[in-house]
Amino acid sequence: MLEATPLTDGWTLRHEGEALPAVVPGCVHTDLMAAGVIPDPFLGRNESEVAWVGRRDWTYERDLDAASAHEQTDLVFDGLDTVAEIRLDGRLLGRVRNMHRSYRFDVTGLPGRLAVRFLSAYAEAEAVRGRLGERPAAYAEPYQYVRKMACSFGWDWGPTLVTAGIWRPVRLEHWSTARIARVRPLVTVEEGGGRVELAVDVERTRVEAPLTVEAAVGGVRARAEIDGTRGRVRLQVPDARLWWPRGYGEQPLYDVELALRGGDGEVLDVWRRRTGFRSVELDTSRDSRGTGFTLVVNGERLFARGVNWIPDDVFPSRITRARYRERLTQAADAGVDLVRVWGGGIYESEDFYDVCDELGLLVWQDFPFACAAYPEEQPLRGEVEAEARENVVRLMPHPSLVLWNGNNENLWGFRDWGWEPQLAGDSWGEGYYLGVLPRVVAESDPTRPYTAGSPWSGSWRHHPNDPAHGTHHSWEVWNREDYADYRRSVPRFVAEFGWQAPPAYATLRRALPAQELAPDSPGMLHHQKADDGNGKLERGLARHFAVPERDFDRWHYLTQVNQARAIAAGIEHWRSHWPVCAGTVVWQLNDCWPVTSWAAIDGDGREKPLYHELKRLYADRLAALRRQGDKLELALVNQSGQAWTGELELRRVSVDGRVISGSGEKFTVDRRAVAVVPVPHRLCPTGPDEFLVADAWGSPRRSEAGSAGDQRALFFPAPDREIPYPRPEFDVALAPGGITVTAHTLVRDLLLQADRLDPDARADRGLVTLLPGERVTIGVRGWKTPDAALARSALYCLEPTR
Repeated sequence: MLEATPLTDGWTLRHEGEALPAVVPGCVHTDLMAAGVIPDPFLGRNESEVAWVGRRDWTYERDLDAASAHEQTDLVFDGLDTVAEIRLDGRLLGRVRNMHRSYRFDVTGLPGRLAVRFLSAYAEAEAVRGRLGERPAAYAEPYQYVRKMACSFGWDWGPTLVTAGIWRPVRLEHWSTARIARVRPLVTVEEGGGRVELAVDVERTRVEAPLTVEAAVGGVRARAEIDGTRGRVRLQVPDARLWWPRGYGEQPLYDVELALRGGDGEVLDVWRRRTGFRSVELDTSRDSRGTGFTLVVNGERLFARGVNWIPDDVFPSRITRARYRERLTQAADAGVDLVRVWGGGIYESEDFYDVCDELGLLVWQDFPFACAAYPEEQPLRGEVEAEARENVVRLMPHPSLVLWNGNNENLWGFRDWGWEPQLAGDSWGEGYYLGVLPRVVAESDPTRPYTAGSPWSGSWRHHPNDPAHGTHHSWEVWNREDYADYRRSVPRFVAEFGWQAPPAYATLRRALPAQELAPDSPGMLHHQKADDGNGKLERGLARHFAVPERDFDRWHYLTQVNQARAIAAGIEHWRSHWPVCAGTVVWQLNDCWPVTSWAAIDGDGREKPLYHELKRLYADRLAALRRQGDKLELALVNQSGQAWTGELELRRVSVDGRVISGSGEKFTVDRRAVAVVPVPHRLCPTGPDEFLVADAWGSPRRSEAGSAGDQRALFFPAPDREIPYPRPEFDVALAPGGITVTAHTLVRDLLLQADRLDPDARADRGLVTLLPGERVTIGVRGWKTPDAALARSALYCLEPTR
């Protein structure tokens, strides 16, 4: 039986002739921090002080005892970041240049000193650029010339911290006769059950030895002979239960085990995974509106409620299974059902996909290409194909994985960002996205759809970012326009759109210790990486609010309100146009360090108001008021599997709390459907001192007095800076597990910033608008000493501007 020995202990890192303790898996930066050589680059402006680390070569060392009674011993690295020479007692075992691959070296009977020398990724990238020529990119760093996590080199939300190290586990594997080299599982759904076909590759020490494989799943067993180095075993699983996305059904998972046996029946090696049975299609058929882009799982057409995922830490070796579970559970709790793993990052670890399997989160997986023209010559071309083949097969067991995507924004960049004339015929990646990668997916994983890029209209016959065809990235709004302009079009699938806001107050206080907080303070500007980011924040704010002068707390609150409002404007509009629009993927769920960004969860894991707004926007049932010309409509969106019936109450209200007019009626919305209700003219607000309230109550109506409907929509006809809000009046009282706020006036966008009470405190809801007489209970966890007066000091809402 194959025996594995983890190599986690005894490592040192060579620094200026000194041997520092090293943690494996890990990276140079985290080891240098632990040794006190460098400060935490996340704090203040320390990032700049540690830039030299990425320019140096580094060596990890430890003693290696490869002695074993087995016939062969392999040294196996699951991940090396990125360019390295591996030597044993000075003997070269190999050279590597790809962070996204694993590596195996025969070290049978070779004890000695193991050294893994990492060359600077900058040096490698610049050498490749020198040989292959310049290629354009969105950023000045040379990330497109090396197969490494691109955002290590910095992004418009990330620091420039170019890492090196043994970033994934390393071990010795001792084996005899044969071992399992690769298992390619094809999991499909057939009438009456499921089917698992396991294509097995083996490596041998004895060519003539007879070998068999035995597989088991769901109580079904099968056996097959190995012919040379390959075999195939098939299993039919009758009455297999279907795996569904969250909100559509359950997520049953099945253990799959494959054993490799020798001629005497001895088990030589075992491969184990979990999988689930489901079908997935991507409907890109043409219609009168253009070219669709709709995911279909188990025959059910979905509106994808998505978020974009970036690496959760600039130092990915620090991301544990528990951290993946925490962050992805936050996503699921917000109503998310699709996570797009963005192409400037990595193929995540098994832990990520395991958690998605369990939570029912669909995974859209980008291949690691983003915002640059990538050379297609060697040495990159061979590395790209090798990494793609390895990772496609590695991730195939996971039912959560439903889509392979060739790249992020590179097809769009070629057409719109001035690349084509700069390239003058040089390769730029098209051969990967339209050639190599679809071929690898078709050959290795025909059970899943592939799309060439995001955005991508499906062919060069249309502009790559044409909203009428395929996927669309909506960035004109954030960069140049008001978020109300999201409502001007109905793309077929919005794969990226977003709006910035700063992180939580406690996150800023930790990241910028002893600094005065101001939007333009040196520390705040260092933790704002977007081009003219603060300018865009201020211009976006000024369209709706009076921008506060020299009041950081108010600026902090209003920018977070504006972020939530912007995303709401897009999602409400696009969801109300299902099935023409079949999904929204918010940029972005998470951050990799403390920074002003588009994230809903900041770099310390704290939820911004946007996170809580997503709970409303991505709920199965949503009410949204929208202007159509000079008329108002209420869209009732029902993404649940049952019809939605109830009572609808519409009220035209003045900002001082008077109900001017109202009406009520019953409604029914079919499952997975949208119903549009015209708003009578007499209920439409006539000026900035009026607004419309729509409450949809489920049937039977179950609600306490003083609370909103099951779904509430509000329509204010003017920007907030023009609305004569009353001075807000409300009472605050402690409640079991939180506080209760009772409004005596209109209280718009009330927010409890719980981290101002205690850095560990979290509120269970974000922005809420209360009419006079209404109340809300806000749960708070992690608050060590509850106090009503203190809670009032952490409550923010909109106030009169004059």
